[in-house]
Amino acid sequence: MLCPNCHTQIDKAENDYPDTLIKTWKANHKKQMANAFGVIKYASRGDARSIIVPILDQNKEIFRSYGPETSEQFNPESDRPKVWLRKIREHILPNNRKLLAILDTNISLLNSTELTVLEQFRQHVDDFEAKHIGGSDVSGRQFPVEMNEILGI
Repeated sequence: MLCPNCHTQIDKAENDYPDTLIKTWKANHKKQMANAFGVIKYASRGDARSIIVPILDQNKEIFRSYGPETSEQFNPESDRPKVWLRKIREHILPNNRKLLAILDTNISLLNSTELTVLEQFRQHVDDFEAKHIGGSDVSGRQFPVEMNEILGI
């Protein structure tokens, strides 16, 4: 958390820098880093849900419009499969990582069933990335539809 010079300065003046002050600095730094990356701890399930729903909705719309279940999938003249792959890399994969970060930061808001859904989603994300970034030819775990209701009331 500190550069070597500041670390030495604080070590030499322990009375001027009590543990409570250093812990406060650390907590504030942690909040700043979380805010910088858009991941914060929410006070309620509703607050957290209001953040994740638009992300889930964006992924769902991309899947619906460009995904493997569209009628364009088997059209050899269609550019949809290329657009689908681009959308996966530019939107769905980062969105999935953001969802995991938000839910992990707010894990205390999840009930036991939702914890299972979160782990299923985590495995889906891993398998989806392996296929679309790592070149795996295995589809792996599908998106758990229960994610659409996570943190619901």
